[in-house]
Amino acid sequence: MSVLAAIAVLAVLILVHELGHFIAARSQGILVNRFSLGFGPVLWKYQGSQTEYAVRAFPLGGFVGFPDDDPDSDIPPNDPNLLRNRPIVDRAIVISAGVIANLIFAYFLLVTQVSIIGVGEASQPGVLIQQLAPEVSSVATAAGIKPGDVILAANEQEFGTALREVEAFRDIIKNSPGESVQLEIARGDQRLTLNIVPEDKPTGGTIGIGLAPNGQVIRRPVRNLGQALNIGANEFQRLVVMTFQGFGQLITNFGETASQVAGPIKIVQIGSSIAQNDTASLLFFGALISINLAIINILPLPALDGGQLAFLLIEGVRGKPLPNRIQEGVMQTGLVLLLGLGIFLIVKETSQLDWVQKLFQ
Repeated sequence: MSVLAAIAVLAVLILVHELGHFIAARSQGILVNRFSLGFGPVLWKYQGSQTEYAVRAFPLGGFVGFPDDDPDSDIPPNDPNLLRNRPIVDRAIVISAGVIANLIFAYFLLVTQVSIIGVGEASQPGVLIQQLAPEVSSVATAAGIKPGDVILAANEQEFGTALREVEAFRDIIKNSPGESVQLEIARGDQRLTLNIVPEDKPTGGTIGIGLAPNGQVIRRPVRNLGQALNIGANEFQRLVVMTFQGFGQLITNFGETASQVAGPIKIVQIGSSIAQNDTASLLFFGALISINLAIINILPLPALDGGQLAFLLIEGVRGKPLPNRIQEGVMQTGLVLLLGLGIFLIVKETSQLDWVQKLFQ
């Protein structure tokens, strides 16, 4: 059931994205002839007055189809309600609406999480050191750090019970490569002061320790709507910034971070683990994936929404669109590359699943 819950979350996010395109088009009177959730064989379909609605076998995708792309359409090519015949602004609204819908939905999920499930906080202040990573534990070991220690402060910045304190400590370490960081540590009844020098890595400073909130995680729902909206907005901003930073690291340190790129199998696996162990975090998981989906789609890459917006920008500068053969060539090449990357990630991640590995043992 946990796997189905994760797939359902992804399907809903894709549905929201495609609904954004669909609503933006229909609200402007632009003709839409297909709306599909998923790819592959049709499981269910309904023919409306203008649009065919369908659910297909593979839910990790979807599309909105326009008569412009249908060679069998009997609509005159000069019809003003065809997408291609609309002004650039109208087309830009339709193309970008999927991204906007995902961002709005992510914010809605975060506010819902805050209002119904609550804001999580640790039962005790500080950041717990769960374990030392063997491959880099010499830094932490040399400083005298041990599993079970609780970091109360770093460089005189004290850590309370908020869950983001773990991230705050990571930021201090990341931004201090090669520099001494003073730690105030609780070890049982003892209070210690230790100094540690993070290793200088391409992604920033690191000391190779596993971190967690100190104590049990307690969630308290926020009943005040204004406060919930404000907390949701702050969390939304944090996730957007964090996602952009992640993409920035992927671009600037590709060799170090390429192995961390996750495909649909890995995402479902992570979502399944969350659904099994911490169902309350599924809304947060959905918001995070929705933001990632929005940012990926807005990148100016062929076959993505950002690539189509780039074509519109070129059309606006030139005063006319690029020739169809150039646009189709670029889009088809981009689609092949994206499909190739998707297939590679699916095969790679499937081969790493425990039950698959057991088949070959």
